[in-house]
Amino acid sequence: MTVRFIHTADWQLGMTRHFLAGEAQARYAQARLDAIARIGGLARERGAEFVVVAGDVFETNQVTRQTVLRACEALATIDLPVFLLPGNHEPLDATSVFLQPTFRANVPPRVVVITGTDPLRIHGRPGLEIVGAPRMTKRSLGDPLERGYATLAPAPGVTRVLVGHGIVDAVMPVGEEPDEETRIRLAPVEAAIADGRLAFVALGDRHSTTEVGAAGRVWYAGTPEPTAYVETDPGNVLLVEIDEQDAGTPTAAAATSTVTRLPVGTWRFVREEHRLDGPADLDALERWLQGLPAKERTIVKVTFVGTVALREKVRLDEILARERDRFAAIEEWERHTDLAIIPDDADFADLDLSGYAADALADLRARVATGGPDCDTARDALGLFVRLAGRAG
Repeated sequence: MTVRFIHTADWQLGMTRHFLAGEAQARYAQARLDAIARIGGLARERGAEFVVVAGDVFETNQVTRQTVLRACEALATIDLPVFLLPGNHEPLDATSVFLQPTFRANVPPRVVVITGTDPLRIHGRPGLEIVGAPRMTKRSLGDPLERGYATLAPAPGVTRVLVGHGIVDAVMPVGEEPDEETRIRLAPVEAAIADGRLAFVALGDRHSTTEVGAAGRVWYAGTPEPTAYVETDPGNVLLVEIDEQDAGTPTAAAATSTVTRLPVGTWRFVREEHRLDGPADLDALERWLQGLPAKERTIVKVTFVGTVALREKVRLDEILARERDRFAAIEEWERHTDLAIIPDDADFADLDLSGYAADALADLRARVATGGPDCDTARDALGLFVRLAGRAG
C-alpha cells in the first residue's frame, strides 16, 4: 500500500502587510482563506488520506474572532482528517488560539490540533502514525523537532510522519544568526529515517518550498500564498506518497517515495530594478508594468538607477500614480534607488509663467543649482511645480 497525504504549512491566517491599503488588504487576507478550500480540492483529486499543516496556521495567537470563525468554516470544506501543528507564530501557550473558546466551539470534528508528542492515528487506518513536535513557546529552547522523535523506537509495519516547525541547520548554517541553538539538527533526523523510525518529516517555518538533505524525505512545503519578495518558489503544497513496504524497518528507507509540488497560490511578489536614462526607458517601464498579469493580485517593488531630466521624473511619477490603481501595491525601494534628476532648460521651455509663479520657479531652480541642504526638497517641489504648471497650461 501507499500512504498519500498533503503537506502544507505557514498559512498565517490573519496576516496583514503594511504596503497593502484598503480593499487590497481584505483581498489578500481572503486569498489565504480561499487557499484552504483549494488544498481540500487537491487532496480529494489526488486521493490523499489526510492533510498536515506544519505550523503557523494563524499569524498570531491574538487574531480576530472573525479570522478564527472563517478559518473554521474553510477547514470544514476539507472532508479528510486535518492535523494542525502550533508553530512559533501561535505557540501552544496559555494564550493559544487553539485553546480559546471560539476555536474549540467551531473547529470541525475532522480537525486535530497536535498538542503533544504522542503518536496520533487515523480511525480505520492501521499502520500509520502522525507524530508532532508542537511549539510551546515562541522561541525554542533547543532543537524544536528533537522531542518529537527522540524517544521513538523502530516499529515494524508502522509508517510514521513527523510534523515540526523550525529552521534546519542545513538550510541556515550555524553562525548565521545568534540563536543557533534553536536549529533543527538534520543528521539525527536522517538517522531516524535510515533506521526506520520515521518515514517522512513535514516541516514548516521556511516559506519557500524546499527539499532538505539527501534522504528525499525531509521537506518544507512553503506557504500556500506568498508573503514576501525574498521567497523562492512559494505558493505550493506537497503531495507526499510513501511506499509502505517494510514500514518501520531500515529497509523502508530505500522504499519508493514521491513528493510532488502542487501550485495553489494566486498572489505574486515581483521585485525589479529599472535603468532610466531617457524617454525610451520610461516607455519600457510603462510597457513592463502594463504587461504584468493579474495586477490586482500582484505586489511590485521597483528600484530605479540612472539619470533623468526633471520632465522625465514628472512622467515617472505620473506612470507610477496611474499604475498603482491597477495593482495590489507598487512600492519604490528607496534604499536601493540611485536616480539622479538633472533639471535643464528644456524642462521649463513650454511653461508660460509670469509674476509670482515665475519668481517661485526661479527660486527653486537656484536652490537646486546651489546643491545646499534643501536641494532634494527643492527638486521635489520643482517637479510638482512643473507638473501642476504643465496641467494648467
